[in-house]
Amino acid sequence: MSLDGYIAKPNDDLSFLKLVEKEGEDYGYTEFTKTVDTLIIGRKTYDYVLKEIGSSHYDNGQRDVYIITRTERPSVGKTIFYTGNLTELVRRLKSGSGKNIYCDGGAEIINELLRNDLIDEFTISVIPILLGEGIRLFKDGRPEQQLELLNTKSFETGLTQLLYKRKK
Repeated sequence: MSLDGYIAKPNDDLSFLKLVEKEGEDYGYTEFTKTVDTLIIGRKTYDYVLKEIGSSHYDNGQRDVYIITRTERPSVGKTIFYTGNLTELVRRLKSGSGKNIYCDGGAEIINELLRNDLIDEFTISVIPILLGEGIRLFKDGRPEQQLELLNTKSFETGLTQLLYKRKK
C-alpha cells in the first residue's frame, strides 16, 4: 500500500507498484508462500496479476486458489471461482488442517474478513509514495483490533514490510 494507506489509485490504477520493482527482488514472497496451501484473492487483484505476471504466480498446482467473484465460472486446475459466502468459506478452511491461508486482497475482502475477526496476521508492504486518493486498504465500519508488531524489514527500493499479529 502507499504510505497514506491506498492499495490503488482511482480507477483501480496500480501503476505506482512499479516504483518498487527490482529484478531479482520478490520481497520474501517465495519463502512466504512455502508456508501457504490456500490463497484467497479478489477477482480484480487476480485479473491484474494474470495480466502482469501470469496465472502461475498464484496457481502452482500445489495449493488451492479461491478467486472471490460475483460471476460464476468453471474451475481451472486448482483455481476455484467462488461466488458463495466469504466468511463461511474462511471459517470452513480455518477449521480444517493444513498450512496457512493467504489473502491477497482486495480491500472489500480484507475488510469483510476484519469485520468477522478472521485475520490472524498482517504482512503490509508500504511503498514510499503518498497517493492522496484512491482505494483504501482499511475501510470504516470494522471493529477495533489490537495488533502486536512481530517484525519490520526495509529494502533498498524504499519499500518497508510490516508483520503484525492480532492480539487475542
